[in-house]
Amino acid sequence: MADHGTPHFQNDRGAPGIRIGAREFMCIGATPPFDHPHVFLDMGSDSEIVCPYCSTLYSFDPTLHGSETIPAGCSWDAAGARKSAA
Repeated sequence: MADHGTPHFQNDRGAPGIRIGAREFMCIGATPPFDHPHVFLDMGSDSEIVCPYCSTLYSFDPTLHGSETIPAGCSWDAAGARKSAA
């Protein structure tokens, strides 16, 4: 599955919840190498979803865009990580 364009989020800080501006995204748990299997989550018409691996509660916030998160710093650049590993 191509993952370009799909925002990726991580929870290094162990926050109980993260507000994001996307309803479809990937949760990776923590920054590699401490990540869990990268799982695609789709809220559908709901406004919240819990990751089945790390139990992070993701809440949709329409005021956020792209990879913005509250708390800040919970997005992960999958494309940048691949480039730096090459």
